[in-house]
Amino acid sequence: MKLMGYRRQDGSVGIRNHVLILPCSLCASETARFAAGLVPGAVYLPNQGGCGLSKRDLEMTLEVFSGLAANPNVYGTVLIGNHCETVQAELLAERIRQKTDKPLEMVIIRAAGGAIRAAEQAARLASQMVRDAGQVEKTPFALSELILATECGGSDPTSGLAANPVLGHVSDRVVEAGGTVILSETSELVGTESILAPRCKDEATAQKLLAIIQDNEAHFRRAGDDLRSGNPAPGNIKGGITTIEEKSLGCIHKAGTSTIQAVYGYGEQVREKGLVVMDTPGQDIASVVAMAAGGAQIVLFTTGCGTPTGNALVPVLKLTANAETARLMADHIDFDASAVITDGKPISAVGEELFEQMLHVVCGKQTKAESLGFCEMSLARMCNFT
Repeated sequence: MKLMGYRRQDGSVGIRNHVLILPCSLCASETARFAAGLVPGAVYLPNQGGCGLSKRDLEMTLEVFSGLAANPNVYGTVLIGNHCETVQAELLAERIRQKTDKPLEMVIIRAAGGAIRAAEQAARLASQMVRDAGQVEKTPFALSELILATECGGSDPTSGLAANPVLGHVSDRVVEAGGTVILSETSELVGTESILAPRCKDEATAQKLLAIIQDNEAHFRRAGDDLRSGNPAPGNIKGGITTIEEKSLGCIHKAGTSTIQAVYGYGEQVREKGLVVMDTPGQDIASVVAMAAGGAQIVLFTTGCGTPTGNALVPVLKLTANAETARLMADHIDFDASAVITDGKPISAVGEELFEQMLHVVCGKQTKAESLGFCEMSLARMCNFT
């Protein structure tokens, strides 16, 4: 299949053509939502933070939000700030410009004279961007330019037995073509260290991988808690998963069999080709957001129990190998891989079917989450509010 996408002026290629209205803080989120509602073709991401941040959380927020604006699926961004928050619009704009030269505008609520005037101003700027974005024609691009994010949520035994291995086949196909695949969810790498470390390209990469897993467990201990107190989640346990190690052994099948080329921090821009690991939490939305900030244009999301999760910027294609979930969650599941279990269909054959469906989504076919307008937003945090 010939892949068609939107070539950006920074050299990246998008598979969607969004204009993003991005609030710098919680206090600007409703104004951004109002502005986006005035402009057909614009999207916005709610922001639950952006103020009262420690230095570490400020840096994380700037890294992620600038990455979202730089995501190849975004044509341009309108920032909305309140004036007094920690994530100042000028500060975020500076970080965005370090990553991309795509169109960028700023609106400050106080300077505009309040939320109504700020929303009107932002809507005018976004409307012009939407018109400009509409002039961008799709051009061919190679699979080697794709960054595929992988995620699993609401896992049950069918995830590790079938859905994740099917996705792993797709991951290998993307890597073989010169593209990039992101394995995420550090908490669900616990117990797989002896499997993943030998797959790293060198000792330094292996040590970085082991360090993020160890740091993840240490983070909970510093808070007087234990990773295993909340993972596996209640839905995982009800589905039949008993331990985090068991869950992890199923999780890593999403990555296929390729060599791990690099390990990235939360939301860090992905530069290497091939299979990489990103240090994200097991919370699905916060993990997907980080990979979108890293540059992923699409997410393949496996689920056993089912989930309606989507994202405003990147299409989220959801698949399950649980036949009951495929039936009960038909409004949300894009691909049914249950034939691997019910009919003994080869993982490679179902993997090829998923690969073809992914290419159709890459070329513009909407996922069910897109058609429903699901656009959840969550961000990892290091500290409490200051």
